[in-house]
Amino acid sequence: MIPFVYGCAALFGLLVGSFLNVVIYRVPRGLSIVGPRSFCPRCRKKISWYENIPVASYVALRGRCRGCGERIAVRYPLVESAGAALALAAVYRYGFGVDAAFAFAILMALAAITLIDWDFRIIPDGLSLPFIVVGLGWSLVNPGLTLASSALGALAGGGSLFAIGALYKLARKTEGMGGGDVKLMAMIGAFLGIKLIAPVILIASFAGTLYAIVLLGSGKGAKTAVAFGSFLAPAAAFCLFFGDRLLAWYFRGFGR
Repeated sequence: MIPFVYGCAALFGLLVGSFLNVVIYRVPRGLSIVGPRSFCPRCRKKISWYENIPVASYVALRGRCRGCGERIAVRYPLVESAGAALALAAVYRYGFGVDAAFAFAILMALAAITLIDWDFRIIPDGLSLPFIVVGLGWSLVNPGLTLASSALGALAGGGSLFAIGALYKLARKTEGMGGGDVKLMAMIGAFLGIKLIAPVILIASFAGTLYAIVLLGSGKGAKTAVAFGSFLAPAAAFCLFFGDRLLAWYFRGFGR
């Protein structure tokens, strides 16, 4: 029974990962995610169903469009594979049920936001705002998350980044935190609750600082904007799985 459950989860994750590729490509370009059918960005040839089987079609086509021979970005099968891996991780962590479904939903949203923000420096409201409501809904069925913690998490998450951005603008006379990051953090707070706001921001800030140091070392730091959402989202995914253990470890050490 367990292998069958995990197999179903992996297959479902592959399919959702394939759809996520559509979201990542179309949403920041203002295109509909409903229609038309998937197409090659270069020759505009519509992709048949048998050319759109997650991972398998990429391998069968040897990573090239069947119509024009244009190379297909390796990101496509990687996102599909990530969908399967995250579905398995959600089921392993939360069991096969409602909690795993909510966890997988937020993980897919975070994956899309990470890649969109990295490529376009935007976080679409259509991804962040609805998931604030979804996060509040999860708190009604998740025994480890109360509605109060979820609501306070949304307020504290968004409010903390808004305050940081306002202070930065006051001190530097330039924008330091986009509105998309504020809404993303509100979304994260709704899913993780008030107690994990600080760990998410600290982990994301540490990773973002390391990346900025690398940019400075390459001579690009002064001119390259850092997409903070691309660090917040993975930090949130990490805390979704390990946040409680991280807090327990910290307070054990602090107690000594």
